[in-house]
Amino acid sequence: MLFEGYSMDALTVQKLLSAASGDGALLYIYLKSGNDPVNAQKDLLMTEARYQCAAATLRQMGLWPEAQSKIIPMGERPQYTEQDVVQALNKDREFRSLYGEIQRLLGKTLNNEELKIILGFVRYLGLPADVICVLVCYCKDRAKQKGSLRNPSLRTIEKEAYAWAEQGIDTIEQAGAFIQAQNLRRSRLQELMRILQIRNRELTPGEKNYAQKWLEMGFHKDAIALAYERTCVNTGAMNWPYMNKILARWHEKGFHTAQQVLSGDKKPIPKGASGELGQAELEAIQKALQEV
Repeated sequence: MLFEGYSMDALTVQKLLSAASGDGALLYIYLKSGNDPVNAQKDLLMTEARYQCAAATLRQMGLWPEAQSKIIPMGERPQYTEQDVVQALNKDREFRSLYGEIQRLLGKTLNNEELKIILGFVRYLGLPADVICVLVCYCKDRAKQKGSLRNPSLRTIEKEAYAWAEQGIDTIEQAGAFIQAQNLRRSRLQELMRILQIRNRELTPGEKNYAQKWLEMGFHKDAIALAYERTCVNTGAMNWPYMNKILARWHEKGFHTAQQVLSGDKKPIPKGASGELGQAELEAIQKALQEV
């Protein structure tokens, strides 16, 4: 194994810590030391499942070594014809079986345009049939999690298929590791939503950006709960930009747990103070709210 020297920036450290994946951190250090990913599983004494999960974790955080994409621009992708579909159905037993399984999973008869999309999964993206079936199931589960009562369209599944291909997900093991990483990420978001008392709805894109940023910073749930409490006390309701300012300030100080905040952020209370907010503090809060 190679042991080249390298430096790790604070954001990368926070990402690795927030992922809570020892294998992911170990694999990242191995790769940053100049080693080949091909030899990682053997050198690090990992099982196939552990390695694939660690690799998927790094891909999700954008820490996987960049590789030249095998996917050509959208405008240059091959256009399949109805004749291509007919030939595939007549001559390719595996494609015919895949076609039937996807119809079963989606609960509908596929038309020619949808069959062309599936043909692209096989011939252009090079995805095996079992991986395509896992992909369809993943898209179905994600639609249900978002509250949809309908199965996803083939166009929606196609977008996810290209995302998988660009990340090099083309085996059952890689697909399983990717889904596991996604489920962990969603579980952490749901825990955060419970802390913020958000129920019966999904986060908006803007809210999700805030939430993911806080998780990537490495905050424990007790610190997020404390920031939420202070936000509500000071502003009278949940205010995302205001809470983000609190957490950003704590992050700059290196406070990521409630204990660190309470022990490091204490301010002496003047004698005779009632504990209520003074006029100067109220004005400061109003000024902060106007800035966000």
